[in-house]
Amino acid sequence: MASGEASGPSPKSPREPEPRTPRQDKYSVLLPTYNERENLPLIVWLLVKSFSESGFNYEIIIIDDGSPDGTRDVAEQLEKIYGSDKILLRPREQKLGLGTAYIHGMKHATGNYIIIMDADLSHHPKFIPEFIRKQKEGNFDIVSGTRYKGNGGVYGWDLKRKIISRGANFITQILLRPGASDLTGSFRLYQKEVLQKLIEKCVSKGYVFQMEMIVRARQLNYTVGEVPISFVDRVYGESKLGGNEIVSFLKGLLTLFATT
Repeated sequence: MASGEASGPSPKSPREPEPRTPRQDKYSVLLPTYNERENLPLIVWLLVKSFSESGFNYEIIIIDDGSPDGTRDVAEQLEKIYGSDKILLRPREQKLGLGTAYIHGMKHATGNYIIIMDADLSHHPKFIPEFIRKQKEGNFDIVSGTRYKGNGGVYGWDLKRKIISRGANFITQILLRPGASDLTGSFRLYQKEVLQKLIEKCVSKGYVFQMEMIVRARQLNYTVGEVPISFVDRVYGESKLGGNEIVSFLKGLLTLFATT
């Protein structure tokens, strides 16, 4: 009987770097807060539930701007309940604005994706898995929640506020042509490096900041995907949108029109 030589293990070729899989991605949720003591426990619970069910890796970074209502104390308790690896309290001593809150939060973010949203329950975390799927489908730089497309909508606003919101969005679409249907929304997913670059370019504060982010994204040729969302007016606390914010919005809109 002819004997054959035992074949040894074939030499291994050098390993190719493995592509990053969705399960290796990490999502850092930035939650700027000011007087959100009643809302914070529920929004955090909903976020934890959504991420736990979808299986995505996450962290929640709470940036409280010196709330006098005890929001910081509530955040400290949530950090103990869920663990400091999932809930990170990174407070500031006073109210310093939304844009700087994001900058402050990103310094502590370890995720490669950043999710921004309101802490007042206006934005439901159930939409986050849809944001993530949308981003993966088109490899978008930004995914923005939209109230004005598909089955998106607004609930709990009176007619006056709906008219103001629709009117503001209509004017911005005409003047700025941003390539997104909801320019003033604040529920978005960003690739981290994209958000960092956009914040470096933005000069606006307050509500105009969100609008400028999308306008600058268009200038820098970043891609924007959209997911229809339901926006629900806050249950607890008072809206921070007042006459001063509306005037600031109009000034910011004219500035962007003149400079972009």
